Amino acid sequence: MKYVADTSSIINGNVSALINEGKIKGTLIIPEFVTSELENQANRGREIGFEGLDELKNIRELCKKHKIELSQAGRKPTIEEIQLAKSGRIDSLIRDIARESKAKLITADIVQAKSAEAIGIKAIYFKREEINELAFEKYFSPDTMSVHLKDGVVPKAKVGKPGNFVLKSLSKEVSTKELLENISREIADLVRTHDDAFMEMGHRAAQVIQYKKYRIAIARPPFASATEITIVRPIVKVDLNHYKLSAQLKERLDKSAEGIILAGPPGHGKTTLAQAMAEFYQKKGKIVKTMEQPRDLQVGPEITQYGALSGDMAKTADMLLLVRPDFTIYDELRKTSDFKIFSDMRLAGVGLLGIVHATQPIDAVHRFITRIELGMIPQVIDTIIFVYEGAIKKVYTLRLIVRTPNGMTEADLARPLVEVIDFETGTLEYEIYTYGEQTVVMPVKTEAHSAMKELAECRIKQILGKYIDDPVVEVVSDNKAILKVQEEDIARIIGKGGKTISELEKKAGIHLSVEPVVETLKNEIRFKISESGGYLVISVENENICKDVDVYRGEDYILSATVGKKSNIKVKKKSEFGKEILKAAKLDTLRVLAG
Repeated sequence: MKYVADTSSIINGNVSALINEGKIKGTLIIPEFVTSELENQANRGREIGFEGLDELKNIRELCKKHKIELSQAGRKPTIEEIQLAKSGRIDSLIRDIARESKAKLITADIVQAKSAEAIGIKAIYFKREEINELAFEKYFSPDTMSVHLKDGVVPKAKVGKPGNFVLKSLSKEVSTKELLENISREIADLVRTHDDAFMEMGHRAAQVIQYKKYRIAIARPPFASATEITIVRPIVKVDLNHYKLSAQLKERLDKSAEGIILAGPPGHGKTTLAQAMAEFYQKKGKIVKTMEQPRDLQVGPEITQYGALSGDMAKTADMLLLVRPDFTIYDELRKTSDFKIFSDMRLAGVGLLGIVHATQPIDAVHRFITRIELGMIPQVIDTIIFVYEGAIKKVYTLRLIVRTPNGMTEADLARPLVEVIDFETGTLEYEIYTYGEQTVVMPVKTEAHSAMKELAECRIKQILGKYIDDPVVEVVSDNKAILKVQEEDIARIIGKGGKTISELEKKAGIHLSVEPVVETLKNEIRFKISESGGYLVISVENENICKDVDVYRGEDYILSATVGKKSNIKVKKKSEFGKEILKAAKLDTLRVLAG
């Protein structure tokens, strides 16, 4: 008898099994097309090619042992035939060899077997066995997050929940290279035989496979120092109610948040929250898609998961712009190209949620700086959610505004800056702006007096003590302090045209704001501000004529004055008072108090 083996029967080990069982006697023909196809796969770094070539070597040794004649037939395929391999051209050539040799065809491909029988060729068909339990699944318990197998090291697993897990040894015996290769071969079979198994990255030294809920990463030398297999799976699937969101945050996510970033360290629950949010938007009647590489989000069948089209997420984004989803989950942003694709899609009006690795909440913004223009960041990102130990620890919102940064006093230093605000409290925590050629991310200081502040206050008191008895000084920033004096002494301290206070500022090396030493009992009154030549005019109601009034910028005292007969106060624009009043008017923080 003569037998012809096709590529599938060699890769699956069917030919070796038949020889060992004594079911092949006579001549075994290996088509040159099979050898060339396996060589081509190996040259492309595909594991299937290396496995097939190793199996050919094994078959040659078995044929010598069992005294089976081994021969080759056919020729090397042309470039055109290789390109048409997926459409069945190589399989057709193998069938031609079997027909011309009057041999039985050995195959594990159902289409090849039926095609052979249709033209009168006898075929031995090996039906693929269903795998009930994979070898690596024995390492998983209900609370196992990931399994780590490495040549020469005992198997280990992370057990627990995101942000609260321990690393445990699963055996006292070390994993061998043979064990890891057997598991790798089983995983490779999954990719060929199961519709829900995908090869997300396929090189000889590095492979990433997504099978159902498992994400499998295989690394081999020379890429890794030793063969290693890491299998990760999600163990928690929750809805958004699990996170106990405030009503304010729920409303934002439902109605206004369209550029959301989920940030947090690896293994702390970003993916779990992203899944919950995907389900949340889907249940709201929105069309939801995902962009993933690998596709490991555990979402319902209504949500389509997209990979990288032809290995390029930019092409996937182009496709999604045509599909027009209401909301897209981008998992995860790593390379500069990912951040640019995210930005382009947001500016095109697509609602997006991106996932990034970050140690601190503000690091999510750092990842966008230099990749897109600073002024564009609030248009791309409107909400940052920081996840730590499986819980939402911080939520930021971003806002673009033009003003003087904290710590700068001159009005001509005003510039566009991005404010990073704590969503729940409304507290400004960071300012981001350009200073020279650098982009600065500056924390806004809100802490109590530090030792350095106390030292600065003591030094300023020593300087002012020569001019004022028992000065009360409060340093509020690196270049500003509040000087509190008796109300009747304010005019003397400021001096005519602000001359005295200017001299004191030069000596102290810091901007001084003068306020009454005791809180005023005056009440805030209505006023209007206008310009008249070189003056600012603050007009009040007639009932305040001849009364003493105090002018404030927010809580900062500026000056005291007596209202004239025309119900107004005049201040020179170019004076220190005038500059302070202008700043307050621009920021809408100007206040006038009267007794």
